[in-house]
Amino acid sequence: MSGLRVAEPADLPALLALAVDFYAEDGFTTPTAKLAEHLAHLLASPAAHAAVIESSGTVVAFAISTSSYGLESGLIAELEDLYVAPAHRRRGLAGELIEDSAAWATGIGAAHLEIVIAPNGQDVSHLFAIYRRFGFVDEGRRLLSRATTR
Repeated sequence: MSGLRVAEPADLPALLALAVDFYAEDGFTTPTAKLAEHLAHLLASPAAHAAVIESSGTVVAFAISTSSYGLESGLIAELEDLYVAPAHRRRGLAGELIEDSAAWATGIGAAHLEIVIAPNGQDVSHLFAIYRRFGFVDEGRRLLSRATTR
């Protein structure tokens, strides 16, 4: 049995360290200070669910899901981020985090749980197979993004 639990504000340093590794590994360029700011916001947000898995007292994996409301589906949840430290992969931890996010989505009454797979110039075809095993379906939608100024 893993140490799956809801993340707490005290987990911020461990989550930040994992998020920095995750973003470096996957080619994201969000600065560490912004990751810290966003993590603190998500940990405090009632519209978000952050879960961690501990091994021997160390946080080794995390998932963050958020909720939003739209005209088409009403309340939806999105599994925004999921990361397992390399030394702890292939042990079923990602699956535990996915199922935890799905349970949270069900618990808040979300119509479904979505995930966006962002390639960032890398081959992510293996991720489609992984998520299909957990019941995700590729609906053929494309995500378009436009930067805003702030």
